[in-house]
Amino acid sequence: MWAGSVRAALSRAPGSRRAHSALAQLRGILEEQLEGIRGAGTWKSERVITSRQGPRIHVDGVSEGILNFCANNYLGLSSHPEVIQAGLQALEEFGAGLSSVRFICGTQSIHKDLEAKIARFHQREDAVLYPSCFDANTGLFEALLTPEDAVLSDELNHASIIDGIRLCKAHKYRYRHLDMADLETKLQEAQKHRLRLVATDGAFSMDGDIAPLQEICHLASRYGGYTTGPGPLVSLLRQRARPYLFSNSLPPAVVGCASKALDLLMESNAIVQSMAAKTQRFRSKMEAAGFTISGASHPICPVMLGDARLASCMADDMLKRGIFVIGFSYPVVPQGKARIRVQISAVHTEEDIDRCVEAFAEVGRLHGALP
Repeated sequence: MWAGSVRAALSRAPGSRRAHSALAQLRGILEEQLEGIRGAGTWKSERVITSRQGPRIHVDGVSEGILNFCANNYLGLSSHPEVIQAGLQALEEFGAGLSSVRFICGTQSIHKDLEAKIARFHQREDAVLYPSCFDANTGLFEALLTPEDAVLSDELNHASIIDGIRLCKAHKYRYRHLDMADLETKLQEAQKHRLRLVATDGAFSMDGDIAPLQEICHLASRYGGYTTGPGPLVSLLRQRARPYLFSNSLPPAVVGCASKALDLLMESNAIVQSMAAKTQRFRSKMEAAGFTISGASHPICPVMLGDARLASCMADDMLKRGIFVIGFSYPVVPQGKARIRVQISAVHTEEDIDRCVEAFAEVGRLHGALP
């Protein structure tokens, strides 16, 4: 009885009423924003996969197996038996996790071995591992650049690059997508700064474009800046990069898998050749069917549709036909440039590619995206 009286008194207290009112106001604001996302057709649902990653997967709520065409598994190594075995071996030998950051007690011999292997692969002096690719970009610019410096960024760079640049105090220049003349103009404008760093995606994940790295390096050599990964740069990142300093180390199983994947890639170019051939097959057949595919020759193959709701509805109907793809719309891509991003893997078969194209043609006609 006493406890109930106390709760009743608290519920009648002025401070409590204000808290409830503020919470109700916040809820209303959030619901309004969420309804706006739904109304614009840009709501992003998460499909639940109940199997390992691969060209064929099982999706919760779908009785039959599904062909997966939207994973970053270009080389088909996510479920490669040797990669999995390497992860299991590292798990057994080094444990499930480090429970620490790198500079305290979170560096194991396998971390150093993988960093050395990555450096050899890229023919650089050194490399530094981060917990994620996003961390790698958010950790770079703040650690390296000061208010005396400048960073020049492609306008369609990945969100991690954009966020990393926002964190630093350097002067910021943005050049038009893949426009080397505009980059040169911006480099000329930035000559007054101590360091000039050009930041670009290698492959632009939403468009399938490839950065002209040779031209960028040529411009950088004319106007100054970093074009390699020298040892002192990596050492500086180990000292200052916040995601490296304050995030737990990569789990041993992840390191083991990554190391074996690099081994397989360096042993033979057969995987890359297979991926390239299947990419060309998909691109040519889709264009013959009447679709516009962005980018050139990369396994990222964006099917350009323009309308966000159309992209979402077509992706849903593709799933009904056994093809797992996702529609992308604002803010992931610019307004009016909604698309379904298809990603080809070396482990897809030619029959998988053809089945995907046939499903696209059927769904495209159904929704008026094709004649």
